Amino acid sequence: MRRRRGRPRHESKMIPILVAAFAVVALGMKEAPAADVSYYDVPRGAHPHDVAPAPDGSVWYTAQHQGALGVLDPKTRKVSHIPLGQGAAPHGVIVGPDRAAWITEGGQNAIVRVDPETKAVKLYPLPAEFPAANLNTATFDRKGILWFTGQAGVYGRVDPASGKVDAWKAPKGAGPYGITTTPNGEVWYASLAGDHIAKIDTVSGDAMIVQPPRQGVGPRRIWSDSKGLLWVSFWNSGEIGRYDPQSKTWKVWGLPKSKASCYAIYVDDKDKVWVTDFIANAIHRFDPVSERFETYPSDKRGASVRQLLGRPGEMWGAESGTDRLVVVRD
Repeated sequence: MRRRRGRPRHESKMIPILVAAFAVVALGMKEAPAADVSYYDVPRGAHPHDVAPAPDGSVWYTAQHQGALGVLDPKTRKVSHIPLGQGAAPHGVIVGPDRAAWITEGGQNAIVRVDPETKAVKLYPLPAEFPAANLNTATFDRKGILWFTGQAGVYGRVDPASGKVDAWKAPKGAGPYGITTTPNGEVWYASLAGDHIAKIDTVSGDAMIVQPPRQGVGPRRIWSDSKGLLWVSFWNSGEIGRYDPQSKTWKVWGLPKSKASCYAIYVDDKDKVWVTDFIANAIHRFDPVSERFETYPSDKRGASVRQLLGRPGEMWGAESGTDRLVVVRD
């Protein structure tokens, strides 16, 4: 992951602040069966950062240190790389409505589309006034527009039909990280350095800040469940938070053993919440109904799973520290 020195200049503007009540809950944990977990090696030094199960059954990942989109065939374990261009350092990858791979490409400061059939690579560069955005994560809204974040203090959108790229300075400068779309089409991002989450007005591009339940938790990634509740990984405090946009309230659960380093978060098709825990070197599955965790520890040290995505029956992660992909099947 690339880091930028200093904080970008940003416009001074009044942003509505929503003050929320919150609760912290003690909970149980059990270790899940190791047999549910499988690992797939990728080329040494790839440093896989984000992962996305592809429509054809393969799995895409960003080979951040090798400037490529990786493609894994889980049946044969064959891995291939699609180079993204000179100086590429891809961060996030998602599947678009067009079934193509869409990548936040920090090295070339562009959003990248990779055609899964032809392997053609198309770049959508950011506007010149937003250099070195340190692009992070992307999501598509319900109208087919891609929204993205940049840790240098940027968020923006790409219209795939016209190729037009818009970008805005984040209201609190550096920090925009994870991003998600709710079932009703709202787009929200989490700001790690900015210590907040924000709702983007998809028409005007304005961002409305929502403060976390307490200062300093470090919201890193964000995901919506089927009801539109927002689940957020709190990196600094080792917790997961759930924000209800209707009632404007938070509820918080601590990780089973760790007091920091909750990185990725993903809500599956059954509304189970998956998170990664760097200190415990594990992936956790949290059941919001029973308020209990199941834990899947890695079989190697320093797994550093930075992102999670799934499809029915499978949850995939990228072990950036071991050059592997991991899948939990149920």
